[in-house]
Amino acid sequence: MTITSSDIAKLRKITGAGMMDCKEALTATNGDFDEAIDYLRKKGQKVSAKRADRDATEGVIVAKISEDNKFGLLVEVCCETDFVAKNADFIGFVNKIADAALKFRPNSIDELLTLPVDNVKVADLVDEQLAKIGEKIQIINYRSLSSDIVVPYIHLGNKIGVLVALNKSDNPDFISAGKDIAMQIAAMNPLAVDATQIEKSVIEHEMAIAIDQVRQEGKPENMIEKIAQGKLQKFLKENTLLSQAFVKDSTKTVEEFLKQIDKELKVNKFIRLAVNG
Repeated sequence: MTITSSDIAKLRKITGAGMMDCKEALTATNGDFDEAIDYLRKKGQKVSAKRADRDATEGVIVAKISEDNKFGLLVEVCCETDFVAKNADFIGFVNKIADAALKFRPNSIDELLTLPVDNVKVADLVDEQLAKIGEKIQIINYRSLSSDIVVPYIHLGNKIGVLVALNKSDNPDFISAGKDIAMQIAAMNPLAVDATQIEKSVIEHEMAIAIDQVRQEGKPENMIEKIAQGKLQKFLKENTLLSQAFVKDSTKTVEEFLKQIDKELKVNKFIRLAVNG
């Protein structure tokens, strides 16, 4: 298989690794990007934590929340250029779609497309926008959460959207705390609330990579699994919300921050969407 310069540049953008390292990884894995990323990691490379679709286009994410703060949603609509994504009319168009979703609370994108907006269906509104700007327009994500409190957050000019579901609603400070947690999630992109929510296959995959790393470091065979376990625990600490250092005060974890607000306050779930991963 021929590895092109654009393939190498794409892998470099995803991982942050050097050009020659990316070329070597792609050559060794016959151009498979996922395997190339693992190849770099097994060689000890620190790659970027981009876990979303690497072929994502430009777009906008909008968050909406119900008046009682118990329901929230995120809608992501893609387009082809950043110029369009930054346009106020386009952002207004996405807000109309999100308003319809908040009113009718559909269960899927297919349902969302049938909802009425300004006497037309959302699907027709999308077609009108496509004809108006001459770019491909598509609703690529619709996610929602319900809980005692749902806190929304939009970051980086509608490029990242977060919803946080908390378990208690009897204190106005909880919404403020929820926003701090949402900002944490936007910045640090955790995989899950805690290790119990990470799929077994992900843990097994990370353990396999850690074992390969330790073996290539030349550690004694009888020490490999123990050292790899340490690497796995480090991975879980860095990639689970409650174990992460709190971005506003790195002397405490997110879990410790929550307990300072209320000992029983918990994050039930969160959703994070990001344009271009």
